[in-house]
Amino acid sequence: SEMCIRDSINAEYGGSDNPVMQLLALLLTLALAAGKVYDFEADGGGKPDDDSWDTVLRNGAALNASLGSLRPGDTLVIPPRTYHVMGGIQGVNLQSVVIRIDGTLSFDSTTLEADKYMEQWPREGSTLLECIELRACTNLTITSSTEGTLDGRGGKWWGIPGIGYLRRQEHRPRLLKISDSKDVLVQHTFLKDSPYWSFLASAVTNLEVRYSRIEAWRMSHDSHSVVDLSAFNTDGFDMAGCDNVWIHDCSVWNQDDCFDVKDGTKNVLIERVKASGLGLTIGSISSNVSNITFRDAHMSNTVKGIYMKFRGAGTIADVLYENIVMDGPEQFAIWIGPAQQCDGCSVANLCSTDGGPCSLCWPDIPGTECNAPADAHYVNITLRNVTVNNPKKSAGVLLANATSPGVNIVFDGVVVNNPSSSPFGKDQYYCKNMQGIAIGGTSPVPPCFTDLTTNAKSVTGS
Repeated sequence: SEMCIRDSINAEYGGSDNPVMQLLALLLTLALAAGKVYDFEADGGGKPDDDSWDTVLRNGAALNASLGSLRPGDTLVIPPRTYHVMGGIQGVNLQSVVIRIDGTLSFDSTTLEADKYMEQWPREGSTLLECIELRACTNLTITSSTEGTLDGRGGKWWGIPGIGYLRRQEHRPRLLKISDSKDVLVQHTFLKDSPYWSFLASAVTNLEVRYSRIEAWRMSHDSHSVVDLSAFNTDGFDMAGCDNVWIHDCSVWNQDDCFDVKDGTKNVLIERVKASGLGLTIGSISSNVSNITFRDAHMSNTVKGIYMKFRGAGTIADVLYENIVMDGPEQFAIWIGPAQQCDGCSVANLCSTDGGPCSLCWPDIPGTECNAPADAHYVNITLRNVTVNNPKKSAGVLLANATSPGVNIVFDGVVVNNPSSSPFGKDQYYCKNMQGIAIGGTSPVPPCFTDLTTNAKSVTGS
């Protein structure tokens, strides 16, 4: 090992103060940094372009073995071919390692063996392993010389639209999870059709994701039909318990949260992105989240746009959404309030609040409820230079609990053009318990905000 070699050098040359020792230590460091380039096919035994059952199992085992063999400075190369693999791929304690995906890792076997593939998916107890999980890593890079693809082949997990969710609900693997790690770079990567969440960073410090994209859809890449939306829970770039995250120059088209800041995360910048799905999201939160910025984003035909949501008590503080453009959002363009969800609900209970504080059917179905959790605090939230064009519903929802009203909520140049009158009529916003101000050219002004816009000043003559 490196430690043993250094000990031998110390013994031979009398300690680290010896110039010879220092030179040898430098040469050792350079040698280790150079590392080995490990080819998954030539060195690891990966077999391309074969989705037969035996090959899928062998490729999965070979990929696990390849990751397990990596040492500091090594590079694992997935050649520019398609490798069909079984999931449950794990890399643990990778240090200063590069994973270069020049081809495709496809998580599937033959169509006839789709059910067998899912039933024999690796598990720990009753819990499905992820497609790929990289854990306890430092100075890890995932990259490609072109664009590497992780194809989750999620259709078999999503099942028949509507019915498939009844069978599996959220008992599905994530496509890529990186956990308990630091100093991580992900770039030039395409995550396609994940069975469940596409990308999760959990307890990662110093994460950068760039020049990467996510797609998950059944039929259309231009809208979110009822059929497409039945690819439930296909989150885009998620981060939970993370610190110091920079995501930039990426795109997501999916059927759930696009870029999502989850519980316990702080110090996040997401910029120069495209998103269409359930939006630029913070939540659902039942903890503390702070210092989050989304800026320079375009959202075409998205479902929701700016989406902040509590499922329980906590604080979301010091948030900026800036330079955001949405074209044709299909639901509410701006939502700052309770989580509109029903996690774990059956179809019969989808309109209940059993799995979240706000019914999925609110406000369209009479009698449904949307209740902001107590002790859920929005503090110092700014939306600046936000333009929404032709939303199919009213402008949005701004809702907090009376016991914990939103504090210092600022709309600066938030303009909604040609909104629908449904469901909130001339008010445009369902706005309760928010201590907010509207400034600049904001229009329409939320009815529970103080109007300090340029239009209000001209009317009053101030």
